[in-house]
Amino acid sequence: MNQKTGLVIKSTGSRYTVLLSDSETMVCRIRGKIRLDESKSTNPVAVGDEVVVDIENDEGVISALKERKNYIIRKSTNLSKESQVLAANVDQAVLIITINYPITTRVFVDRFIAAAEAYQIPVKLVFNKTDRYDPKHLKLLGEWKELYESIGYPCISVSAKLEDNLEALKELLKDKITVLNGHSGVGKSTLINKIEPELNLKTAEISEIHQSGRHTTTFAQMHALSFGGYIIDTPGIRGFGLIHIEKEELSHYFKEIFEVASDCKFNNCTHSNEPGCSVKKAVEKGLIAQSRYESYLSILLNKNDKYR
Repeated sequence: MNQKTGLVIKSTGSRYTVLLSDSETMVCRIRGKIRLDESKSTNPVAVGDEVVVDIENDEGVISALKERKNYIIRKSTNLSKESQVLAANVDQAVLIITINYPITTRVFVDRFIAAAEAYQIPVKLVFNKTDRYDPKHLKLLGEWKELYESIGYPCISVSAKLEDNLEALKELLKDKITVLNGHSGVGKSTLINKIEPELNLKTAEISEIHQSGRHTTTFAQMHALSFGGYIIDTPGIRGFGLIHIEKEELSHYFKEIFEVASDCKFNNCTHSNEPGCSVKKAVEKGLIAQSRYESYLSILLNKNDKYR
């Protein structure tokens, strides 16, 4: 039996494409002992994982998983499990946002940011489809960018259709392993095709009636970039899950809330209805954006697991 190390570059549920240390690729299954671990994830192996592959009779079997430096998850649709790992060992998470066609809500953006913060993954925001923005949308775009950049999240605006500012996007991705995400229909695959035409990823039109996209990315897959780095294209999210995070910890993943929380009257303040809350005072003074605070409360109260 021959044994090699490799990097998982594609997952289709039961089979994994692995880029081996000798630069060859092999479709592998996973060893039973990995399936039977006590992981609360639907997928014990994810794109971006470094693995050990046993090769016997030209068949590859993933026999061991190396320790992850980080990972990003979403709530699983499989009720027997808690989560699905979207990607592992990434340098940054880039969220593709559209202010219209389809609408990406602020609570969805804030939920994504908090999840990435929880797993120590830097976040960058990319606003796409600026060719469709009227003056009202352009004003809103300016407000969004000003808010998130003031908190510490770099933003760029692009138009895949007009190929506007794509060099800035390439510079953002260069020499990094990036997980690329966003709602279906925001133009992830189209943007990838514009910066790497040879990939020729499948795209689909937006539904005019429902103003939402159809899923064109079914499974997570890692793509090498000709200018350096990798992108991990993942299925569009309908229910991005903040799992494994206690409500007492949630404020830690809203930077501006965490900065003032230490001045609260109570150590276990949830910043919702307690007296002497420094966070609520900061919101009243305009030091914390109302939209960010409302996103925090929505997640805290777990009103809805799906944000459009």
